[in-house]
Amino acid sequence: MHELVMLAPEPAVEPLGDALDALEALSVSVEDADAMTPAESALFGEPGMPPPREGWQRSRVVALFPDESAAREAARLLALQDFFKGCSVIGVQAVAEQDWVRLTQSQFAPVEVTPSFWIVPSWHEPPAQASEIIRLDPGLAFGTGTHPTTHMCLRWIASHPPAGARVLDYGCGSGILAIGAGRFGAREIVAVDIDPAAVEATRVNAQANRVELLAGLPDQASGRFDLVLANILATPLKVLAPLLCQHVGSSGNLVLAGILARQSDELREAYAPWLALDVHDEQDGWVLMTARRG
Repeated sequence: MHELVMLAPEPAVEPLGDALDALEALSVSVEDADAMTPAESALFGEPGMPPPREGWQRSRVVALFPDESAAREAARLLALQDFFKGCSVIGVQAVAEQDWVRLTQSQFAPVEVTPSFWIVPSWHEPPAQASEIIRLDPGLAFGTGTHPTTHMCLRWIASHPPAGARVLDYGCGSGILAIGAGRFGAREIVAVDIDPAAVEATRVNAQANRVELLAGLPDQASGRFDLVLANILATPLKVLAPLLCQHVGSSGNLVLAGILARQSDELREAYAPWLALDVHDEQDGWVLMTARRG
């Protein structure tokens, strides 16, 4: 394989990407051409906030092609396009063959939730001290237990085992929270997400962990639950406040994550008409907020 490396100003990045797609590039990556220099600029804002800008002033665009001739022909055709003005070709170079599966696997190791509760990729042996594990391979969906928000949710589940409980995982992603609830004895689990890919990933991951659940779109969530979990972001959590609270049954628990510490007062205010939220846990600037219906 060979890669075509180019420099592009911000307005040219999107049409350049579209053209590379039409030219059947195997992949296209874009990065800040001024990274690690005094001219480096931030592109992404904090979670839930709009990005400070749409793109970098100068981007390094790398397109992968099956062979050198395809890469050079793409460079020739791109140079003829009006949008290529201001762009430049740095070069075409061979890409060393690698075992990408092995390389990807080497980047993920078992994740400790508690000393006895671990998330373990399928290619790893569980640690000797792990009495409870979740098997979850990175890349299947969204959420591998490494992010503080997921970590705090799983830690709450481990310290408040939902044995015999009816559980709702709203915005299930990979299904990791639903699976965690199942591993700690939940009797009935409903996992919902607006993304059909997440629903399918949840089904696959649940089967791999021998956890029975109902996975589907949000309209599959009906009735009241002993435990409602939602690890999303602050803005959608505020919008969903009446719906999520409606699903919390008598003496039930609501557990919310995806909230920055500075957003906790906003969430308290949004949920105050229904439930009294409080900060239960904090990790790396994120908080876990919980409430219980009396």
